[in-house]
Amino acid sequence: MKKFTVVVDADAERDLDDIAVYIAEHDSIERAVDVVTKIEQTFATRAAFPNRGAHPKELLDYGNRDFREIFFKPYRIVYRVLSKEIVVVLIADGRRDMRTLLTRRLLGA
Repeated sequence: MKKFTVVVDADAERDLDDIAVYIAEHDSIERAVDVVTKIEQTFATRAAFPNRGAHPKELLDYGNRDFREIFFKPYRIVYRVLSKEIVVVLIADGRRDMRTLLTRRLLGA
């Protein structure tokens, strides 16, 4: 079985930082650390089976099958599978307007 390297791009790192700050300000630092750790564990599980994630439905509407996603509710973790690595490109609360966010961030529209 081929094991992939998981890489988090700069935008997704900012997403994770923003989530941590929001939770720390509205709940507690301990809860923020716990949620961020669980999100990181969630995308780390893709290293063995990167293609198990579904294609985001908002991108399928455009015929785009380049990205996949997994969930740590309510967060959606969007990633791209390359030859030897998985690149996490977006981590966002799924209750947001994901169509606009995904098309703007990932498709440059």
